[in-house]
Amino acid sequence: MSDAATATALADFVPWEDPQATPLIRFQNVTKRFGDFTAIDDLTIDIYEKEFFALLGPSGCGKTTMMRMLGGFETQTEGTILIDGQDVGPIPPNKRAVNMMFQSYALFPHLSVAENIAFGLKRDKLPKDQIAARVDEMLNLVQLDKFANRKPHQISGGQRQRVALARSLAKAPKLLLLDEPLGALDKKLRQDTQFELMDIQEQTGTTFVIVTHDQEEAMTVASRIAVMDHGKIIQVDTPAKIYEEPGSIYVADFIGDVNLIKGNVTKSGDDHASISWAEGQQDLVGIAHTEIPVGTSATLAVRPEKVAISVEKPEGVTNAIRGKVLDIAYLGNMSTYVIEIPTGEHIKAQAANTRRIRRRAITWEQEVWLSFTDTAGVVLTS
Repeated sequence: MSDAATATALADFVPWEDPQATPLIRFQNVTKRFGDFTAIDDLTIDIYEKEFFALLGPSGCGKTTMMRMLGGFETQTEGTILIDGQDVGPIPPNKRAVNMMFQSYALFPHLSVAENIAFGLKRDKLPKDQIAARVDEMLNLVQLDKFANRKPHQISGGQRQRVALARSLAKAPKLLLLDEPLGALDKKLRQDTQFELMDIQEQTGTTFVIVTHDQEEAMTVASRIAVMDHGKIIQVDTPAKIYEEPGSIYVADFIGDVNLIKGNVTKSGDDHASISWAEGQQDLVGIAHTEIPVGTSATLAVRPEKVAISVEKPEGVTNAIRGKVLDIAYLGNMSTYVIEIPTGEHIKAQAANTRRIRRRAITWEQEVWLSFTDTAGVVLTS
């Protein structure tokens, strides 16, 4: 499938917007307690067939507990978990149409790559010819045909990760759970493997649920992301909406880099709101998902890449702030500028490095202007 066709297919894949679509997974008012500690707090969520769904949040937010309940390794204290319409509470892990891939991969060191992939199929006592055909199919899927007879210690970390994936998919589960599957890989290999995971998930049509604390990973692979905190899901949405239209200050601050400017609402309507943020400064305007009463404390969240930086005051812009350059971080493809604004707070702006460093106009301690459009930022009240 071409990149354009893949993009179109992904754009068309929105079962969560279809009231007739039946979820593969349903959490209904699920709570999980460990003694006095509540790990999952009255959680209700639907996950659909063929989704690549990411559970994202800091350590201790409940994402791994949620995954372990899906796999049958933990039992909920309250509520119901359905997989394909069946209450899985009483069903042991080995009887569920679910497989789990661990961060450690848990490969058998004394077995070859092919034997590792075949392990679950042999336990199910499938005929030898079916096992051989399925192993060949899995080796081909993860592009390890030439390594079938090697032991795990004779292949790279990225290849071991693919063996673990092939073994997990060999039994054709309806649902594959991935617990920080790329955490052991270096950054470059992790990025390459993210795209491999997406391709394999698309080819097999298996529903993937991935637990990760890596925002970039979740943004890359997922059809939807659930941002979690203290056992609750704060927002569930596509990566683009999570990033561009966060529903709360927590989500805006947790995902990516963001500037947060506090103030009070002076005007609201037509999907926008204005905030006063510093004495003697013009109000700042951003998108508002709902009408906000005048006087309400609010925060304007705007991403650094949406903030333009210039030496001269820009003409005809909705939002403009004067400041002084405190720091410049050169990142190769772009530079990040840290600007002190009249309140004493620091705002980041990013600019693509389309020119050589020596030809750039902006330097340390320089007075500059920051500007952004009325749709670049979001006004949030919680």
